[in-house]
This record gives sequence, C-alpha cells and structure tokens, in this order.
Amino acid sequence: MGEGTSEKVRVEFDFAGCRVLVTGGTSGVGTGIAAAFASAGADVTITGTRAAASEYDGDLSAFRYEQLEVTDAARIEALAASLPALDILVNNAGANFPGGRSEEEPDVYEESVRINLFSAYRLAHACRAKLAASALEGGASVINVASMASYFGMPIVPGYGAAKAGIVQMTKTLAVAWAGDPIRVNAVAPGLIESRMTAPMIDMPELSREHLDRTPMARWGTADDIAGPVLFLCSPAARFITGQTLPVDGGYSIS
Repeated sequence: MGEGTSEKVRVEFDFAGCRVLVTGGTSGVGTGIAAAFASAGADVTITGTRAAASEYDGDLSAFRYEQLEVTDAARIEALAASLPALDILVNNAGANFPGGRSEEEPDVYEESVRINLFSAYRLAHACRAKLAASALEGGASVINVASMASYFGMPIVPGYGAAKAGIVQMTKTLAVAWAGDPIRVNAVAPGLIESRMTAPMIDMPELSREHLDRTPMARWGTADDIAGPVLFLCSPAARFITGQTLPVDGGYSIS
C-alpha cells in the first residue's frame, strides 16, 4: 500500500481441514471464535447446555452442536470420545453468579471453580490423545479463556476469580507437560467484552464506568477482538509460543 492510503488491512487465516472444538460456543465470545474458525475453513463443533442448537437465538447452522454440562464428567469423556479427530480445543465455557447466588458461600464458590477451572482441565485431559495425533503445522493447540479476574481482586465473584487465576497457572503447567506431544497451550484474558455475561454492566453505566475510565482505548471489546488473537495463537505464526496468557483488554491491565 502507498503512503497515506486509507485502505484497511484485513488479516486472514487458513484453517482448512482443521477440526476445532469450542465450548460455550452458542453466544458471545464463544460464537465469535467459532465463526472466525469456520470462516477460515475449519470444521467447528460447539457446545451448549440446551438440547439442540435451534433452541438458541442466532444462526448456529455453520457448526456441529453437542450438548454439554461442563460439570458432568461422564459427558465430557463421552464428547471427547465421539470426536473423530481434533486439532484445536478452545475452553471457553464458563459462568459466574453476580446478582444471584453469592460466591462467598462455600458451596457456590466450589461450584464456580468446578465450572470455570476443573471442567477445562478435565476436557483438555480427555482430548489430549486426539490433539497429540494432530498434523497441524506448529502442533495442536489448547486455548483457555482467562479473565482480568485472573489478576485483580473482584470481591463480587471470588470463586470465578480464583478459577480464572487457576486457568493462567494451568496453562503454564500443561504447556510444559504437553510440549513434547506436541501440543501448545495458551490463553487469552479478555477485558470488558460485550456479551450476555456482561449485559447487566452495559445497561448500568455506574458499574462499568470505572473500568472504562481505566481502559486507555476507552471502549468495550467485542467477540471479534478476542477471535483474532485466538486464531493467531493457534496458527503456525505462533508455533514458538506456548504457556502464555495474552491480555486482550484495551490496555486495562497496564494502566
């Protein structure tokens, strides 16, 4: 491009023939990641908690759908066994309970950690052999979804925060343990992202103003803002990157 051009550069990835599993792929960041992989030619499976993809808003017809409660260990094993092959696992499914049951209560705290940490490890473990058999250039990938709650104290969701901090350490540990397979294990840590989970904050500026004021880019992120970094981390361009958690937060974590 010539100097002074106003053309936009579009980064494109080629994942033709790749088999991808995205948990919690029925909305928000999960759907954005799944759609980006599908647009790049991948065969994408998503999971959700409802019986069928048709029970969700939005068009999910580009993906294979599997019902999964991430706290159901037997179902996790069955899902992993049902996949004919796998190149990329995105551990995106998660939940927290602000405004509902209090994560200060021990039982709710433990449930949050099961949903947001234990399930990700269990699914990665169940999928390891198929990931290890991948012929993807640069090796297969596991992408875990961390959070700004991995780094900052958020008293409203203490279980979620503890789990997301665990995701960062789990990413490092699995990266070391599985490098010889070869499987690369990385994570992204989103900042404020427009999603169903953050919808209450969007509708209540008094809850989000403090975060936006601290964010140098001064805006909410989108699912596309997360999808691009995920595809990069899974691509051959990132073949020498493993064990890392990439903040995708508009600068929140460094301001």
